[in-house]
Amino acid sequence: MIPQISQAPGVVQLVLNFLQALEQQGFTGDTATNYADRLTMATDNSIYQLLPDAVVFPRSTSDVALITRLAAEERFRTLVFTPRGGGTGTNGQALNQGIIVDMSRYMNRIMEINPEEGWVRVEAGVIKDQLNQFLKPYGFFFAPELSTSNRATLGGMINTDASGQGSLVYGKTSDHVLGVRAVLLGGDILDTQAMPVALAETLGKANTAIGRVYKTVLERCRDNRQLILDKFPKLNRFLTGYDLRHVFNDEMTEFDLTRVLTGSEGTLAFITEARLDITRLPKVRRLVNVKYDSFDSALRNAPFMVEARALSVETVDSKVLNLAREDIVWHSVKELITDVPDKTLLGLNIVEFAGDDQELIDGQVAALCQRLDTLMANGEGGVIGWQLCEDLAGIERIYAMRKKAVGLLGNAKGAAKPIPFAEDTCVPPEHLADYIVEFRALLDSHGLSYGMFGHVDAGVLHVRPALDMCDPQQEILMKSISDEVVALTAKYGGLLWGEHGKGFRAEYSPAFFGAQLYGELRKIKAAFDPENRLNPGKICPPEGVDAPMKQVDDVKRGTLDRQIPIAVRNSWRGAMECNGNGLCFNFDVKSPMCPSMKISANRIHSPKGRATLVREWLRLLADRGVDPLKLEKELPEKRASLRTLIERTRNSWHARRGEYDFSHEVKEAMSGCLACKACSTQCPIKIDVPEFRSRFLQLYHSRYLRPVRDHLVATVESYAPLMARAPKTFNFFMSQPWVRSLSAKHIGMVDLPLLSVPSLQRQMVGHRTANMTLEQLEQLSAERKAKTVLVVQDPFTSYYDAQVVADFVRLVEKLGFEPVVLPFSPNGKAQHIKGFLNRFAKTAQKTADFLNRVAQLGMPMVGVDPALVLCYRDEYKLALGDKRGDFHVQLVHEWLPAALEHVEARAVSGEPWYLFGHCTEVTALPGATGQWAAIFARFGAKLENVSVGCCGMAGTYGHEVKNHASSLGIYELSWHQAIQRLPRNRCLATGYSCRSQVKRVEGNGVRHPLQALLEILG
Repeated sequence: MIPQISQAPGVVQLVLNFLQALEQQGFTGDTATNYADRLTMATDNSIYQLLPDAVVFPRSTSDVALITRLAAEERFRTLVFTPRGGGTGTNGQALNQGIIVDMSRYMNRIMEINPEEGWVRVEAGVIKDQLNQFLKPYGFFFAPELSTSNRATLGGMINTDASGQGSLVYGKTSDHVLGVRAVLLGGDILDTQAMPVALAETLGKANTAIGRVYKTVLERCRDNRQLILDKFPKLNRFLTGYDLRHVFNDEMTEFDLTRVLTGSEGTLAFITEARLDITRLPKVRRLVNVKYDSFDSALRNAPFMVEARALSVETVDSKVLNLAREDIVWHSVKELITDVPDKTLLGLNIVEFAGDDQELIDGQVAALCQRLDTLMANGEGGVIGWQLCEDLAGIERIYAMRKKAVGLLGNAKGAAKPIPFAEDTCVPPEHLADYIVEFRALLDSHGLSYGMFGHVDAGVLHVRPALDMCDPQQEILMKSISDEVVALTAKYGGLLWGEHGKGFRAEYSPAFFGAQLYGELRKIKAAFDPENRLNPGKICPPEGVDAPMKQVDDVKRGTLDRQIPIAVRNSWRGAMECNGNGLCFNFDVKSPMCPSMKISANRIHSPKGRATLVREWLRLLADRGVDPLKLEKELPEKRASLRTLIERTRNSWHARRGEYDFSHEVKEAMSGCLACKACSTQCPIKIDVPEFRSRFLQLYHSRYLRPVRDHLVATVESYAPLMARAPKTFNFFMSQPWVRSLSAKHIGMVDLPLLSVPSLQRQMVGHRTANMTLEQLEQLSAERKAKTVLVVQDPFTSYYDAQVVADFVRLVEKLGFEPVVLPFSPNGKAQHIKGFLNRFAKTAQKTADFLNRVAQLGMPMVGVDPALVLCYRDEYKLALGDKRGDFHVQLVHEWLPAALEHVEARAVSGEPWYLFGHCTEVTALPGATGQWAAIFARFGAKLENVSVGCCGMAGTYGHEVKNHASSLGIYELSWHQAIQRLPRNRCLATGYSCRSQVKRVEGNGVRHPLQALLEILG
């Protein structure tokens, strides 16, 4: 039995007192002190892990001001605070002890736009892509482009002065911040903007905290102006963190305090709002994908592309390209980046031209392509091919692949993973190729593999050496390499932090700034935060405070993970290998990953959050000397006993009385998962939460009782066939208000579906071949076998939506085939979801044996529900391994193309149909919607894909009382609006869950695409 885990670190009383006082004084946001919430804030997209004492989620600038005023009281003067945005930082910028102030949950409003003057005002928690989605109808966008743009907040971008693709033209975030609203410790609100120097001098005379800030920054930057100009490298990616260079304009007539705050990493004030300059969307965009025989060729070839007046030149090496080929993202770009016959693609330059003058842009593109042809003809420059992309959708797909490169590197095979620590170096572009040669030699001397990509137009390269951070020697090597890269970068006149901020790398600041300028930084820090209470340990300590800085070799995730035995780490790969890239935080409601995160705005309910909690759970088990692999192995051998039941009952009783067990916090996070499996394909690391969720639930319930509803869900395939023999009788009872009330109150299930009337068995009367036995099938002639289709039943469609199966039988007949409905054999999906893994393994083996026997007949087996069919391919393989056999059950859209070979394609006309994809299907089989469209086209019908996220039903998830509100909320995010604007009778969905959710919410449902085909055939 799994033990109770009670060693979770507590919260200091002073912090609890602060949070209590905060709520008493009218704080409108949330506060969190439980271990799970704190753990989700202990990591970002870096290698570090630092546990905070508490997390607060303010709803407004007023809430932040309240936090800072209370913090200034004498009783709370020892508390420290760190602002946090999307948690996408690669250097631990937002990691600290003390209290984390998370701006992302609520402070995400776009407050004002002025298209005439070209600016927008936003709160700090607005996500970059969210803003651009809002700006697009106005013809604008916010220019700095990041690989994490679908989850990075603008507050985080401002605090790290982020930049990315296209920065040679569009610059960094700081180039587009017209002013910010910032809250100082003590509650003073600082509104910044560019102003005449005389006005800044007047403001600096005030005997206030704000006056002190203006006076200090003005004097320190003016008195040291020449030193600043001489010291800072002349780079597009200028020095981040207290940008002393750009506080004044070149003529020294204008002063802007904003430039000190951008890049300050939350060490000076809480930035709560910003007024941003916005850029008009270019009318013309062209992309040239230039292919090379080596990465070095791509680097050395880039400068002349910049000279060709390209907007940007992005470089990707072969390691990244090969990882992309193995990812779902390659499906969207494979036609845009094709292989070159008889050549090996080892480097790629993505060259973009953009503007409003089409003739000019096309001329620039033509000139570049002509030069590339010349290089190829002469065998020069390593160019082996190029492709032009002129449509916006294609361009965005290519950049989506490039953006995913960071996460893809984390999916490299083996224990050593490419990690960030010196990954955004910046040198003058003309020195980049030589610099990289030395950089590579440095890494090669240590025998390391690595991935490279970056913005060669700006001299920025992302280099991630592969290290196993669970190995103490590799951890030491990381620090050694970091020191060597610092020296190498300085040799070429560059910066260690060209794009991603300093964070834990601030220990190198004195060397880059020099003693005198570093002292000036400390004076500025002292003006804002004299007691070093804002994100202490980052950038620099204030003058007069002797405080340590965070170090490159501070506590890392690997330091903690190595406490887990290697065998356990390898077995629980899904939880262990999450690298924190946070793609699961994607704000886009039409993205399938992760619905529970989208509706809750709680990072516990995300693949990253769940992986974090399971990692810590495994570490705590190891600390107790418990081996979960041994426990899993022993479970099948343990028989249910009265003693076990008594123990579980007692443990559950203690849990209800509030006895702490960290396992309860993990269980809460797991219970919110819809098991849609989008994470298993959409996540760059392929984190399969449903897989390790089931394993956790199995072990958890070896200690605690299961709710009755779990048993009902897990046995649905046993009682549904029995109830289907008298569907009207059971439906009568299930429709009674008192039964539904009893179900909701005592079982925790609502809106339970009714059985199909007439039943499938009744509907099959008259179809002479529909119910043939296996023995009869074996006796069929080869000719008849070639025309026979075997229909594989699933419990939900066959018993609760039988018309779909019956219509598939009719469709098969109309196409000239003989359908045979195979005897129902339980699939076990529900057992797997609820963590009955031993029972699932037995179910899966029995059904696999049956389907393998059927497969020997050589006839196609087809199922109609994606989730259940895909279970045969995924969960069966994991549970049974080689014992699964080689049977293959197809989905309807997979079988139809071969069946329709004799059907001539017709001209497409008429009103379109609309397909709402099942989240499990569209992520596991990204080509499914296109295949359905091609099938419809053969019959002259147009099928359009409707971009939506999850419907919120996910099997029985939406029927559980505790998930009811979330289920309906998830449906509202994307499905409801789409369903409302389209003709219901033309809307289609392949998933049983999706159709039942639509019926529950909208009052009437939608059909399966096969039913639409049946209608088209007449």
